[in-house]
Amino acid sequence: MPNEQDIYEEHVLDHYEDPYHRGELATATHADEGKNPLCGDVIQVMLRLDRDGKIEEAWFDGEGCVISQASASMLIEAIEGKTVEEAKEFTANEMLDLFGPQLTPNRQKCCLLSWRVLQSALHAPIDDSADDDDAGPSFGGPSLSEES
Repeated sequence: MPNEQDIYEEHVLDHYEDPYHRGELATATHADEGKNPLCGDVIQVMLRLDRDGKIEEAWFDGEGCVISQASASMLIEAIEGKTVEEAKEFTANEMLDLFGPQLTPNRQKCCLLSWRVLQSALHAPIDDSADDDDAGPSFGGPSLSEES
């Protein structure tokens, strides 16, 4: 059984306290949002893809526990510059390895939330035909709260 204290390793706290690319990405081409209904964690992932299918820029925003927010920062940093195919091939186990400390199954859901949202955001282009250019990304994609 993992020790709760192990979760708060230095690199985890670094990503929580000083996250990589946290905030809005006004130039996003793809975006989605998801939440963990068990604990209330919420993550939005915004991506700017180039014409060749490369993730030029990746940002996240959200609220939640140290694990959900730190893992989102780690994931966004890891996938930036990768191709869409590379991001799609990035597995849940690789996400857990990226996070580092071993987690209980309930805490794994916190860690994997950003990974799930990334996978859906890759398939959720933002509609450029909207009349209001200042509206920003819409997070109207499928809800992850219905997953078990």
